[in-house]
Parts: sequence; structure tokens; C-alpha cells
Amino acid sequence: MRFTAHWLFLLLSLPLVSLAKPDARPLYATHCAVCHGPERLGLTAPALLPENLKRLGRKRAPKVIAEGRPATQMQGFAGKLDKAQIAALVDYIFTPPKVRPEWSADRIHASHVVYFPELVHGDAKSAKPVYDADPLNLFLVVEAGDHHVSVLDGDRLEPIHRFKSRFALHGGPKYTSDGRFVYFASRDGWISKFDMYKLKTVAEIRAGINTRNIAVSADDRYVLVGNYLPHTLVLLRADDLSLIKVIPVRDDFGNSSRVSAVYVAPPRESFIIALKDFPEIWEMFYSDHPPRVFNGAVHDFHMAEGLAEKGPFPIKRIGTDDILDDFFFDQSYTNLIGTARNDKKGQVFNLIVRRKIADLDLTGMPHLGSGITWKRNGHTVMATPNIKESYVTVIDMDTWKTIKRIKTLGPGFFMRSHENSPYAWVDVFFGPNRDVMHVIDKQTLEIVKTLRPAPGKTAAHVEFTRDGRYALVSIWDMDGAIVVYDAKTLKEIKRIPMKKPVGKYNVYNKIHRSEGTSH
Repeated sequence: MRFTAHWLFLLLSLPLVSLAKPDARPLYATHCAVCHGPERLGLTAPALLPENLKRLGRKRAPKVIAEGRPATQMQGFAGKLDKAQIAALVDYIFTPPKVRPEWSADRIHASHVVYFPELVHGDAKSAKPVYDADPLNLFLVVEAGDHHVSVLDGDRLEPIHRFKSRFALHGGPKYTSDGRFVYFASRDGWISKFDMYKLKTVAEIRAGINTRNIAVSADDRYVLVGNYLPHTLVLLRADDLSLIKVIPVRDDFGNSSRVSAVYVAPPRESFIIALKDFPEIWEMFYSDHPPRVFNGAVHDFHMAEGLAEKGPFPIKRIGTDDILDDFFFDQSYTNLIGTARNDKKGQVFNLIVRRKIADLDLTGMPHLGSGITWKRNGHTVMATPNIKESYVTVIDMDTWKTIKRIKTLGPGFFMRSHENSPYAWVDVFFGPNRDVMHVIDKQTLEIVKTLRPAPGKTAAHVEFTRDGRYALVSIWDMDGAIVVYDAKTLKEIKRIPMKKPVGKYNVYNKIHRSEGTSH
């Protein structure tokens, strides 16, 4: 009996041993750390933390580990790791660290590199482009399919240059006021400065682990970076991207917040900061000569109440009724239109009196960051697509009343127009009709045409040429394209092959804050 019991015990224990979950930590150290960093904070490859992996998702992660990722240096590990080991790695990288990772000033300094010191300073008057094209009618096309950026001539409608970008650019490139330089942010915190005249990357620095976006001051002196991880703002010199300061984002009780987005407000000589985790708006002033007068009201930079940062870059903390993490501004940057994720209405917040002045009938999840304005019947109106509901909302900006909800074939994400165009374009980004692009008459507020540029493939993100003559649509596919339309006749002109061209950004429209493009 003893012998039988002994062997029975061994037989019962064998499956338990074979089913034991592999230890992911040595597997990570052996196969992943050399590229993604020993702390999962990223090195030559992106950070492997839950915040950075949301777009990948748990379901897709095993396939990427096993087969690798096209158009990147990520190799497949199917020949080295079995399914259980891959599953253990997936669990490991989707588990938050016990201590929230930090990205210190020392690490930011250590990442800084200037590739071309001779190009750090310069403006559009003192240099000539290396190409024969209008530098103000260029587009930067972000091709997410293989992490490149194409420079497109808006007159000839042809690419003139293509260069490799950092992995997963996010938030849209930001130009200097003359269009000479442009700045990119990647999701894993790399900030890059590119010379649009010499077609070279001038400098880079890693300002965070998970970065939302950047803003460039209207005087071209500063770049502000907003981070999800760590919970910081990072202020950089715009000329060489060197670090000025790291600002923790905390409230009076020591709670910290992710930064949803940062914006520049040129008339106010300030940055506006949207926060994700507590009800405040922050405004950072970069002017050397406070106080300033905005629309007849003196704004005191040095008011003790709500002042988060003193010194040359004071920050005014403004309490709000709700957490507002998606913004739209009027052209004067006096009023901020925001949506509260826990509310069923939008809000108009006046930055001079620093309080809510109106509620808006905005349900669902309006994508205000893609909102646009135009003139209609003597009034300025704003329009926004909706991420959850199938309509575009048009609002009178004098009365803040809804004029119309335009029914669409599904929720949308991007909306664009141009001062010289009678039409506004909106995509149907979500759902079975993601291949649809609606064209709306800006005066009648009726859909005049529904386009399907590439049936079955997502059509999104319209941008216009400098003069508004052509509208360019992205086909979000590895075998994608830029589809060029005549903006008046709505007829297709040509197709330019691209690798998942997620966004296009016209220099002139961006630096002149066109009514038809987001700011």
C-alpha cells in the first residue's frame, strides 16, 4: 500500500508540475529587455506597459510575439517560445508595475541628441528649400503602416521626400509659425524636430514613457509635452529640444493626473492643459512680460490663488465643475468648449472669468478635438462629429444653441473644411460603414454627397490644399492611398499609394489656424 500510494502521489503530482505557469521575468530578460528595456520602459523599441499597449490589446499580443510585427525590427519568437511562455509574457507586460514608473530629468537629459547643430537656428527668410515647391503648400503624411512620414507637394500632388519616423506618432505634427520646422511626438515619448526646408531631423529627446501630444508656443521658443505616464508636463526649448523643466501634475491634495492634451493659445501667449483625472484646467504662460490684457480684461499672472508654478512659466490652475479632457476653442481662445465624460452635456468655459458660462446639448462622445467653425447667416457656427452616436452636431456660437443634428451612417472621428470650400467633410470611422465619407453643405446643413473612396476600407481624415482647391482623403490600410478630390465638383482626381496614411497636415492651413482644420 505504501508503494502504491507513493507512486499514486507521484503520478498525481506530475501534471501539476507540467502545468505550472512559466516565470515570465527571466523570459523577458532574455528575449525582450535588450530592445524594450529591463524596466519595460522602452529603449530602441516601445515601452511594454499597459498604458502603452491599449491599441495592441491582449488578444493580438500573442500573435505579435509569435510572428513579429511587419515594417518594424520586431522579430517573431514562435521558434524560441512555446504557447505557455508567450501567454506568460503577455500577462507580464499587461500587468502594471507595483510602483508607477518615473521618467526623471536625468533620463530626459541623457536621451537628448542634436544631429545637425547648424540647423538648430533658422527661419524661412534666411534659408532656401532643397526642393522646387511651395513650402507653405506641403503636406506631411503620417504613414502608420510602416512608421514613415511622406512630404507631399500640394501643387503637383506628388511626394517629394519620405523618411522614417519614431514608432507610433501621436497627436499630429506641430509647425513653427513660419512653417520652417515641425515637431512630432511618439506614443512612447520621443519628441523629434524636423527641418521642412532641408528635409532632415534636427534633434530628438525622450520626454516621457506614454505621451499624449505636444504644443509649440506662438513665439516659436518652447515646446510643451503632455504625458499620460509619468503624470508630468515637460517644457523644452524649441530650438534644440533641450530640457527646461519637468512639472509634476498634482492637485492640492497630492493626487496626480494624466495629461489628456496640451494646446497653444496664441492670443493669450499661453498653453492650455487638459487633465484626465481631476476637475481642473491648467494655463501656463510663456510671455516674458506679464501681466497682459486679453479682450479688455487684465489677467494677473501672479495671483496666489490657484497658482501651481511661479517663476518664468507660471501656471494658473482653474477649477471646473467636471473633468474636461477634450477641448475645442473659439478663434479668439476666449472660450473653451469641453466635454465631461461623466456628463451628458458639453460645457462652455470662459478663460477670462474662469467659469462655465453655458451648457451644450452634446450627448454621446463628441470629438471636439476635431471640431471646426465657419460663417453661416452672419453667425459663427461650430460642428463636431461624435465617436459614439451617428450624427454631427452644429451649434450657434453666439447663443450656444444646437442648430441641427445631421444624421450620418455611423459614428465619426474627423471633420474638416476650408474657408474657400462650401462643404464640410466628415468620416464614418466606426462600424460597418467605415468606408463612407459624407460631404455636407455648410449653409443648408444637408449631406449633398456620400462617397466610398475604397469600399470595405476605412476612409478618414480629410485635409485641404492651401487654396482649398483639393480635398485629400486617407485610406487607412497597409495597401492604402491618399485619394485626391476636386473640392468643388467632388470628382476624384488621382490616387497616391501610401502605407496606412492616418493623417495629413497642410503647412499653410495649420500655421494660419484655418477655420476648417483643428487647432
